[in-house]
Amino acid sequence: MAFSGFISAQEINWMSLEEAVVMQKKSPKKIMMDVYTNWCGPCKLLDKNTFKNKDVAAYVNKHYYAVKFNGEGNEVINFNGSEYKNAGYNPDLANRRNSAHDLTRYFKVNAYPTMVFIDEQGGFIFPLRGYKTPQELELYLKMFKNDDHKDMKTQEAFNDYYLAFKPAFVQE
Repeated sequence: MAFSGFISAQEINWMSLEEAVVMQKKSPKKIMMDVYTNWCGPCKLLDKNTFKNKDVAAYVNKHYYAVKFNGEGNEVINFNGSEYKNAGYNPDLANRRNSAHDLTRYFKVNAYPTMVFIDEQGGFIFPLRGYKTPQELELYLKMFKNDDHKDMKTQEAFNDYYLAFKPAFVQE
């Protein structure tokens, strides 16, 4: 391939949940699932400001399988031996508030955006709610990747971790 004279911005390699689970079986990594909706303003900001950040994209691509999931969409999803769908989906509301998908409920998502973290065996780790800057997301990406959360039994332990954390991602 010829050099085009410029380097494009790094982007996250998004995939479906089913694809991520298949990849996990070949090469175990955690999954970061962005649960969004079409109507969600903070979801669009997360895409624009955080997921397009080169440090975030590089770290996620290296250490996670990244999944985009419409929390009010109409996909049928097979995960951990169960089928999830959205029986209440109304196609006339595709770009407005719609019925929550069964998988959204399974992962305890009650706000958008929410990033759901899943371990290498398909186990639920945590739903991270709301818009996050690259540096705010960095803390959780590194904490879950390194399994540091497993040692935190109290809010005080998390607070200590948070205060000691030194972000390295550059704000663009």
